[in-house]
Amino acid sequence: MKRWFGWGSAQTDYPLPETARGYLEDWLGPLPTLPPADLESTLAGVPVSELPHHSLIHTEPETRLRHARGQSLPDWVALSHNRVNTFPDGVAFPESTEELSPLLAFAQEQGAVVIPYGGGTSVVGHINPLPDSGPNLTISLEKLDQLTKLDEYSHLAEFEAGVTGPALEAALEPYGYTLGHFPQSFEYSTLGGWIASRSSGQQSYYYGRIEDLFAGGEVETPRGKLVLPTFPASAAGPDLREWVLGSEGRLGVIAKAQVRIRPRPQKEGFYGVFFPSWESGSDALRTLTQSGIPVSMLRLSNPLETETTLILSGKSWIDLADRGLRLIGQGDQRCLLIFGVTGSPQLTALARRRTRAICRSFGGVFVGEIVGRTWEKSRFYSPYLRNTLWEAGVAVDTLETALPWAQVSEASRAIPGSISSAIEQFDEKALVMTHLSHVYQDGASIYTTFLFRRTADPDQLLERWGAMKKAASQEIQAFGGTISHQHGVGVDHKTYLPAEKGSLGMEAIRSAAGTFDPDGILNPGKLFD
Repeated sequence: MKRWFGWGSAQTDYPLPETARGYLEDWLGPLPTLPPADLESTLAGVPVSELPHHSLIHTEPETRLRHARGQSLPDWVALSHNRVNTFPDGVAFPESTEELSPLLAFAQEQGAVVIPYGGGTSVVGHINPLPDSGPNLTISLEKLDQLTKLDEYSHLAEFEAGVTGPALEAALEPYGYTLGHFPQSFEYSTLGGWIASRSSGQQSYYYGRIEDLFAGGEVETPRGKLVLPTFPASAAGPDLREWVLGSEGRLGVIAKAQVRIRPRPQKEGFYGVFFPSWESGSDALRTLTQSGIPVSMLRLSNPLETETTLILSGKSWIDLADRGLRLIGQGDQRCLLIFGVTGSPQLTALARRRTRAICRSFGGVFVGEIVGRTWEKSRFYSPYLRNTLWEAGVAVDTLETALPWAQVSEASRAIPGSISSAIEQFDEKALVMTHLSHVYQDGASIYTTFLFRRTADPDQLLERWGAMKKAASQEIQAFGGTISHQHGVGVDHKTYLPAEKGSLGMEAIRSAAGTFDPDGILNPGKLFD
């Protein structure tokens, strides 16, 4: 069963290694002991529903609580401190896509707003009901999870939009296919959520981002069904799929999606390379990308993330590796690259060989599969560490951007620096680390994680978080980076979107939403006010 507060299954934990607490206290100071979140007191604050009875809608308090917030840091603060001030008045669980249209009609009759809900994994406030917005109806798509068509000749599959990552891959596996979309939230996030937020999987370099995989589908809107036919390509005017991609529930409820699949790879491996410095590692990544070497993933951690990740993993081989690397001149500035190869045995062998050669030319030391296997085993398990850190008195948040290679080196130092400077005004410190998570011929995504001490006062905690988030967001825009490479906009990034889209662009987005949803009942307050 999913936790009502925190990430993932209540049966799964990520223990903190013995050495990790001392490491964190060296960075942040003594960690506070705070009471855990209390389900009963939070349930006591759930008000009576404003919606009348409907056979598909559940109004019991716990169901409404479990769909009231996502996974952003403000969401965690609200749930942990019993500060959730707005709940869905009901949660609908349609069992067929044909039930979506009547639910939208019911919401319109009741003057209710509608929030589409996939896996609840949003980290920027996509699924939160807004205060004073009237009755709220959340439509959970969790029962719409079936593979409805498979065209093996064309390598196309159609799924209902509520299918989660594991269920989608399990449905394709007997036929020998994969979608290959593996975001860190893979365990719970859904196909519809990936489309609505323009998601990117960890191996998007090989499989493509969701916009490359999304071929067509159906969207249920207050004005009727929007059908997006599937074509290999089309020059017939603007591509309406682009309105749906990143729409964050403002245009309609994604009901079905056709996606481009491919045969499951014959071979796959993940490997580690240590570079003596951030500059040598990022130069190697740019060279690898622009050389067109067929790797499936490239992920480079800066020195602090390299150190912290290895310590928090608690693996027994780390001390031995550290001594060996220091003997060959790689000290505290070393950076870890994880790269993946996917495909036929011949292709993966070629990609591995050419990647090793380029890395070696930049001073990289190939350390084989042990580091890569460690990453692979924990790729969907590591989010559980956030639960453990929270219980230990440490708050964690992330932010990300993408910008051209010419800005990557400077921005990857300035963004963490802005976060560290922002928290100093509170006489506190943050542990701020960065990696390049996705690479392109013209640039890369910079992904930053910051850890800081929790406080007993939730307003104080949010003030500190807000200062760091604002400083980093302003720094991102100063470098000309996008406000989001993969997390979307929601409410947390909404302030920064007009600078990226321009006034005319924002007017176009609002107009499109108004076309499909003239009464403004769909997910108000997300993307734009």
